[in-house]
Amino acid sequence: MHLGFETATWPRRMLALAVDWIACLLVTGIFMPVYGANASQASGFVVLGVFVLESAVMCATAGGSFGQLVTRLRVVRVDGGGRPLTLLPAIGRQLLVALVIPPLVFKPDGRGLHDLAVGSAVVELGTFRSISGR
Repeated sequence: MHLGFETATWPRRMLALAVDWIACLLVTGIFMPVYGANASQASGFVVLGVFVLESAVMCATAGGSFGQLVTRLRVVRVDGGGRPLTLLPAIGRQLLVALVIPPLVFKPDGRGLHDLAVGSAVVELGTFRSISGR
């Protein structure tokens, strides 16, 4: 399937992921230690859970995770004129991202297995505006 638009670059996606992870570390760190001698062994999984929840809910409601919005990226349905994912596909997508391997296996168009599974693509803001008319 040819998309008809360009997907976002990998460096921008990695920057968005780093912003998301740091934000989730900071939020989780408010409620429990995440590093150091006082951190529990489960703290990494708590941060991962916060990441999955934050990115899925924001993807469904705002069109991208906090990090994606900050780096001017959007997650769109490939079949819907730039519409965002609904909540269940967004959760499924982020659970696949949390497994790490699906985003690393990708097609030449830049969409990883997590995007292929739910019919989404990550695009830059300019592309989003041109395909959505916003």
